Amino acid sequence: MTQSHPRISKAVIPAAGLGTRFLPATKATPKEMLPVVDKPAIQYVVEEAVSAGLDDVLMITGRNKRPLEDHFDRNYELESALQKKGDAGRLAKVQESSDLATMHYVRQGDPRGLGHAVLCAAPHVGQEPFAVLLGDDLIDPRDPLLKRMVEVQEQRGGSVIALMEVAPEQIHLYGCAAVDPTEDGDVVKVHDLVEKPAAADAPSNYAIIGRYVLDPAVFDILRKTEPGRGGEIQLTDALQQLSQDEKPGGPVHGVVFKGRRYDTGDRGDYLRAIVRLACEREDLGPDFRTWLRSYVAEEMQQR
Repeated sequence: MTQSHPRISKAVIPAAGLGTRFLPATKATPKEMLPVVDKPAIQYVVEEAVSAGLDDVLMITGRNKRPLEDHFDRNYELESALQKKGDAGRLAKVQESSDLATMHYVRQGDPRGLGHAVLCAAPHVGQEPFAVLLGDDLIDPRDPLLKRMVEVQEQRGGSVIALMEVAPEQIHLYGCAAVDPTEDGDVVKVHDLVEKPAAADAPSNYAIIGRYVLDPAVFDILRKTEPGRGGEIQLTDALQQLSQDEKPGGPVHGVVFKGRRYDTGDRGDYLRAIVRLACEREDLGPDFRTWLRSYVAEEMQQR
């Protein structure tokens, strides 16, 4: 019999990274503000949190991240100009981002890894379970991963991580989970976690992707967690401790995701994400797909 646990209402989005893989574009523009079609990547992430019922959003930022705050704030001059032009469509799009959620911001003054970024959220989160969404992973709204994770956490307690099966040669790019099945086909029990293991050392091909629902006990562990891989405080190391049944705040379960995920943290995948999402848009898709087919055909002929 499942047990009911406290309702989750808060989401944390770490957004203090420098975005070095996208230089020089990110020299003066936060990587989270790079557009995916006509909307910044970060807005997709906030929309996902809100769709899962989490309308209290804390963004962990750093220097040069002020455009993130501006994007989710009102822009009265722009709104007034659009209103005078009678451009109701664009006015609605501009106002949409400022009406999405109750937004909060805190700076990660010393960027010491994802675990440290999550720890910066402790004063805001308090003793409530909360979600963490990484901005490089965009989850298609037709595949509601976070909503499912919240359901699992409310039923089972502890913490819940998102897992996805990847090819063995790719597992070194991710945190990796050792798991046991449960009575729910898409839920597994996690009993060990390893950050970016070599393929030969990986306990499975279940990779951790950028969605977490965490028990607040993780904060006490993070405060004591020493820097790990890359000299950073790794969230995976703290979750590894929570996965032990005796630990307060455990256990750790994983939701195995088989839906559509767009990785915007890599330049190639970023471009592929734009193409895929543009092709699926009702207003852009038909013309864009026609052009894309023609372009690919021409390229194939030239080869």
